[in-house]
Amino acid sequence: MNNLLLIAYLDLKESIRANWFMVYAVVFGGLIALFFIAGITESQVMGFSGLSRLLLMYIQVTIVILPIFILITTVRSISGDRDSHILEYMLSFPISLKQYYWGKVLGRFVTVFLPVFMAMLMGILYGVVKGASVPWGIFFLYTGLLLSMSLAFLGIAFFISSIVKSSEMALGIAFFVWIVLLAFIDIALISLMLQNRMSEGLIITIALLNPMEIFRVAAISLFDPELTVMGPVAFYILDLFSQGVFVLLCILYPIVVGMVFATMGYRVFCKKDLV
Repeated sequence: MNNLLLIAYLDLKESIRANWFMVYAVVFGGLIALFFIAGITESQVMGFSGLSRLLLMYIQVTIVILPIFILITTVRSISGDRDSHILEYMLSFPISLKQYYWGKVLGRFVTVFLPVFMAMLMGILYGVVKGASVPWGIFFLYTGLLLSMSLAFLGIAFFISSIVKSSEMALGIAFFVWIVLLAFIDIALISLMLQNRMSEGLIITIALLNPMEIFRVAAISLFDPELTVMGPVAFYILDLFSQGVFVLLCILYPIVVGMVFATMGYRVFCKKDLV
C-alpha cells in the first residue's frame, strides 16, 4: 500500500509540474470567472436563476471539455513512461505491477478531478459571499456526476494507454473515441438510425450507453424532472425510471464503466511486454 501511495504521489507531483495541468486548471477556473463576469447568476432563463443557472451552464460546458482533457492527458500516462524508459526504471525498484498501475490511476484521478471540483466549489463560495441561495442538493449530485464522469474516461484512457506502445497512437485513439462519443451525445442525432427501421427503444438505449449522454440527461433532469426539453424521448426514460433512480444510475453506471476498462487495462498491462 505504501508503494501504491508513493506512485500516486509521484504521478500527482509530475502532473502538477506539467504545463497541461496549468491549462486544465485555468480553463475550468476561467469558465466560472467568465460566467460571473457575464452576469449569469443575475439572469433568469426558463426559470433557472442564481447559482442554479451557474451550475447548469458549468455542467453543460463540462460535458464536452472534461472528457477530451482527461483522455489526452491520461493516455500517455503508461505509454509515455514506456517511450521515455521511465517504466523500465521504475520497475527496477521493489514495486509490483499492481502497485505501479493502480498508483498511477489514483494519482491521475486526483489530478483530473480536483480542478473541476474546486472550480465549481469556488463558484458556490463566491455565490455565498454575494448572498445567493445555494442549491446544496444539486451541488452534491453534480459532484457525484463529475466524479463518475472522471472515473469513466480515466478508465478508458488507461485502457488505451495499456494496449498501445506509442504515445502518438494513444493520442490518435483518444481523439477518435472522443469524436465517436461526441457524435452520439445528442439523442436527436440518433434519429438518423430510424431509416434502418430500428426500434426507438433500442436507439435510445444505445444513446444512453454513452457516458457523455447519460451525464447530460442526468444534469438536465435535476432542473427539469419532466425532461420537457428532450421531447418524446422523455416519455421513454420516465416510463422506465423515476428521477431518483435515474440519477443514481447515471452516477453508478459511468463508475462501473471506468472500473471495467481500468481493470481490462491492468490485465493487458500485466500480460504484454512492458518495454
